[in-house]
Amino acid sequence: MSRYLDMVDSPSHVKKLTMDQLTDLSVEIRHELIDGLAKNGGHLGPNLGVVELTIALHRCFTTPQDKFVWDVSHQVYVHKILTGRKDRFRTIRTTGGLNGFALRTESEHDCYGAGHAGTALSAALGMCAARDQKGGDEHVVCVFGDAALTNGVSFEGLNNIACTTKRFIGILNDNEWSIAKNVGAIATYLGKLTTSPRYNRLAKDFTSWLRKLPKGELVSMLGAKAEEAIKGIASSLALEPAAGADSDGRGGHGSALLFEEFGIRYLGPIDGHNLPLLISTLEFAKTCTEPVVIHVLTQKGRGFEAALKYPEKFHGLGPYDVQSGQPATAKPGSAPMWQEVFGKTMVKLCQQNQHVVGITAAMPSGTSLKLLEQALPKQYYDVGIAEEHAVIFAAGMATMGFRPVVAIYSTFLQRAYDCIHHDVCLQDLPVIFCMDRAGLSANDGPTHHGLFDIAYLRCLPNVIGMAPKDEDELQDMMFTATLQKHPCCIRYPRGNAEGVPIKEVPGVVEIGKAEVIRPYRNNGGRKVALFGLGNMLRVAKEAAVELEKDGCDVAIINPRFFKPLDAATHQFFAEAAEVVGTLEDHVAMGGYGSAVLELLSDHGVAVAVVRLAWPDVFVEHASTVEYLRERHGLTAANLVRQIREKLAGAAQAGQLTGGLRTA
Repeated sequence: MSRYLDMVDSPSHVKKLTMDQLTDLSVEIRHELIDGLAKNGGHLGPNLGVVELTIALHRCFTTPQDKFVWDVSHQVYVHKILTGRKDRFRTIRTTGGLNGFALRTESEHDCYGAGHAGTALSAALGMCAARDQKGGDEHVVCVFGDAALTNGVSFEGLNNIACTTKRFIGILNDNEWSIAKNVGAIATYLGKLTTSPRYNRLAKDFTSWLRKLPKGELVSMLGAKAEEAIKGIASSLALEPAAGADSDGRGGHGSALLFEEFGIRYLGPIDGHNLPLLISTLEFAKTCTEPVVIHVLTQKGRGFEAALKYPEKFHGLGPYDVQSGQPATAKPGSAPMWQEVFGKTMVKLCQQNQHVVGITAAMPSGTSLKLLEQALPKQYYDVGIAEEHAVIFAAGMATMGFRPVVAIYSTFLQRAYDCIHHDVCLQDLPVIFCMDRAGLSANDGPTHHGLFDIAYLRCLPNVIGMAPKDEDELQDMMFTATLQKHPCCIRYPRGNAEGVPIKEVPGVVEIGKAEVIRPYRNNGGRKVALFGLGNMLRVAKEAAVELEKDGCDVAIINPRFFKPLDAATHQFFAEAAEVVGTLEDHVAMGGYGSAVLELLSDHGVAVAVVRLAWPDVFVEHASTVEYLRERHGLTAANLVRQIREKLAGAAQAGQLTGGLRTA
C-alpha cells in the first residue's frame, strides 16, 4: 500500500507534501515503476533515474501553464504518474493504453510530443519565443540528456538561445548513458568535469555555503555571479589545458564552460537525487533573467539492482522478473531475431573483407553491431546519436575505397535524409544502409514505426533498394551490397525472422531480379499474381491458399527489390492476370505498390491491382504487431476479400470470360 502515491492525482497534490513525504513518494514511485513495467516492459532505467527530478519539477512549476519539454520523452513515465494518469500507468505501451512517450493528444500536461533525440532545445526555445511575443509569464523547462549533446540539432538550438530569449531553463540530465555508453568529445568533457575531485570538492563546499544563506542573500550573491568565479577557479584547477593551449588556458579545457560559451548561465553539477537541492536550485532558476542550464547528475536504473548492473539492457526492455531482474526467456526453437542475423553477418563479412566497416548511431545492441564491436573493434564505429554525421562520415569513408554499412532504424534514418540525398546518392557512393525496424515497432508507436523508407528512398537516383523474405536472403543481400558501386538500402523488420537455415557462404543476388516462388499452373483457373515484398511474402502465401480454394490459378513472386523493379517479371505476370496483389510492410502512399502501378502504367498493362499496405495515417501503438495488422487490414483475409471483389466485379461487368481478358 502506497501512503503518498495513492494521494497524488495531480501536480497540485505534489505541492502539498513535506520534504520527508516527497522523499517517501520517490521510493513509492520507484516501486510502482519496477512492478508496473514487469509484465509488458518499457523504458525502466531512464525513468528510475529521473524520479526525484520529476517530483522537483512538479513541486516548483505548475503544468500545464508552465511547459515541460522532454528530449526523446522516453523518461516521462513519472511525469505521467503525477499528472492524473496514475490509474492507467500499467497500460503503458499496450493496446489502447498510455503511449510510452509524451503525447499532446493524451494529456494537457504533455505540451510537446517526441520520440527522437535532440529536438527538445529547439522546441522549448520556440515556446519561449512565442511566450515572449505574447507577453506571457509562464516558465518553459527543457529536460535533455547528455546524449542529446551528440546530436547536431541540439547545438543549433543552443546557438540561438541567448540571442532569442532572456528566460529559458534547461536541465542537463547527465547519467553518462543514452542507450549505450555515450561516446565522443562532449561525453569525455562532461566526464572530466563531473569526476574531477577538485571541482566536486569546491562545488560541494560552495553549494553548502550557499544553502546556509537566507533566500534574499542567496539570490543577491548568485545575481552577482559569484558562483561563476568559483566555477572558473574550479574548472581551471580541475582540468589540465590541452596540449598546445595558451598559458591562460585558451584552446584547452581550462577555458570557460561549454554552455557559458553559448551565453547560457551554467549551474552545477548537482546531485539529481537530492530533492531539497533540486528544489532550491529550480526555485533559483525561476528568478533568473538570463538563460540557465542546470547540470544534474542522475543514476540510470537507480533503485533496481539489475538495472544498475545492466543499464544498456534496462534502457528499454520487454517483460522481466521483478525479483531476479531477468528478462523473459525466448521460447525454445524460436527463430533468431532479424537484428541478430544482421550482426552475425556483419562479423562474417568484415572478417572476409577488411574494407567493410559497421557504423551505428548509439544503437550497438539494438542493431546487434555490438557483435562486430566485440569481434573486430577496428571495423566498428559508434558516432553517438548523430544520424546525419553517421551518413556523411560513411560517405567520406566510401570515397576512400571502403564499404561502410550504416545500421540505423528506419525511423531514425529519416533524420539524415538530406545527407543521403546530397552526400551519398548525388555522388553515387557505395554506402550500405541496413534499416532495422522497417515496419512496425508496435509498443513504441508512431515515432518508431519504420513505414516510410521505401517512399523516401526510391525517388533518389542511384539507389538500390532490397527487402529480404528471410534471414538467409538477408545475408545474401548484405554480401551483394558489398560488391556494388552504388548506394544500397536493405530494409528488414523487428522481431523474429522466418527460421530458415542460413548458408555458410553467402550468395550473390542479381540486382533488380525478382524470384518466382511459384508460377501459374495454367489449370484453367482465373489468374491472380501476388507480389509479396520482404516479410509480407508469408502473407501472400497464406492468401494464395484461400484463393486456390476458389479455383484461382495463383502465382507467387518475391520481388526482392523495390528499386530497381524487375520490369520483365512484373509485366509478364501482370499481363496474364485478372488481378494483381502487391503486399508490403510500408505505407501505401509512395511505396512498393505505387512503384508497381507506375511500372504497369508505363508499359500499358491494364489490370486490376490490389495494394495491401499501411494506410495514410500515423499508426498508433499497441501490444502486438498482429493486432495492428488486423485493425488496419494487412492480413491475408483482407487481401483475399478485395481480390474476390475485383474478380466478381469484373465478371458481372462482362469484361472477363473464362479467365481470359476480352477485347
